[in-house]
Amino acid sequence: MQPNVAARVRAVFPVLGSQAGLAAEATVCAMLLQTVSRGDNLTLEGPLRDWSKELRRR
Repeated sequence: MQPNVAARVRAVFPVLGSQAGLAAEATVCAMLLQTVSRGDNLTLEGPLRDWSKELRRR
């Protein structure tokens, strides 16, 4: 939710741009979306759905 922090993380960990990194991001996103479906982290639902859409475009 902090684009400047996300950019720094991607710069430090270039593996995130790889296929393995994409798989890891998709896994974490799916896990967090599951918490939303259980009623937790509801404030993150919108950003998580946006992240999910962005991951599918990659």
